[in-house]
Amino acid sequence: MKTLRPVLLTVAAICLMLLGVALYLQHALDMLPCPLCVIQRYAFAAVAVFCLVGAFLPRTGAAVAAALAGLSALAGAGVAGWHLWIKSQPSASCGIDPLETSLNTIPSAKLLPFLFEANGLCSTEYPPILGLSIPQWSLIWFVLLFLVLAYALRRHCAQARER
Repeated sequence: MKTLRPVLLTVAAICLMLLGVALYLQHALDMLPCPLCVIQRYAFAAVAVFCLVGAFLPRTGAAVAAALAGLSALAGAGVAGWHLWIKSQPSASCGIDPLETSLNTIPSAKLLPFLFEANGLCSTEYPPILGLSIPQWSLIWFVLLFLVLAYALRRHCAQARER
């Protein structure tokens, strides 16, 4: 692997595909996103943007973009973990609260409400997809994306030291 470009483009494509799946679940299957779902969408979008930008930067810029994408994936994993904790506590909810109100006033939510507007409840139980809930799938994807980015970045830095 001489550059990070193929890895960054692949990770960006996966994130965009996952956002497409989220849109399908929301609009075709009427699974309304809660505030934590929307924050996870932002995290997937951030990973995709950092990867796309990094794919077209020189070596050092690509490494910085990969690191920022990895941090975004870690943040998304943290939100997905929190979402799973909320779902495991019957008395807890992130429903209609200040988080939803503030999320829905962000310019991106006004510009792209079909993607970034929170109008569901975290406590709503949707049928599992291949045996796992949506936050479980998000957590798995965030961890996998982080591991791929960390491995690629490590190899990239090792190759740079050899030169």
